[in-house]
Amino acid sequence: MCDEHRTEAAPELSVARRRVRPRPSRPAEARQAVELAVSERCRATHTPCDAQALSDALLVASELTTNAILHGGGITDFRVTVEGRGVCVSVSDRSTALPVAKAPVDPSGRWRPGGHGWPIVCRLARDVRVTDLPAGGKCITAVVPLS
Repeated sequence: MCDEHRTEAAPELSVARRRVRPRPSRPAEARQAVELAVSERCRATHTPCDAQALSDALLVASELTTNAILHGGGITDFRVTVEGRGVCVSVSDRSTALPVAKAPVDPSGRWRPGGHGWPIVCRLARDVRVTDLPAGGKCITAVVPLS
């Protein structure tokens, strides 16, 4: 797990969040939703979009959705908001298991594939939260700076 992330009970949502419809079922669809949200915000505020920051947000969205599909039993919800100087990506899945970073080698010393997604999310996001959901499963929310 990231050193910076927190595990919490499901909060009361006081900030209006826009649910992407339909819910992305593939990482490419999640990236499109993030790109649209960031583009709309930049256009509305007449500010340039930082290409590297957008790239980081797209990668985080892709990794979170990929992990939900591969390890969490599928995506049950997806939300993206642009708040202040960051993009907030939330992905829910069916699993209650907390994400973990795997060692790059197995006990026999052989390199294992994969295991890079969670460390990437932790490195690129300024805040990562894992929330248990009342109906089961979890929601992972990552805030990626846009500047």
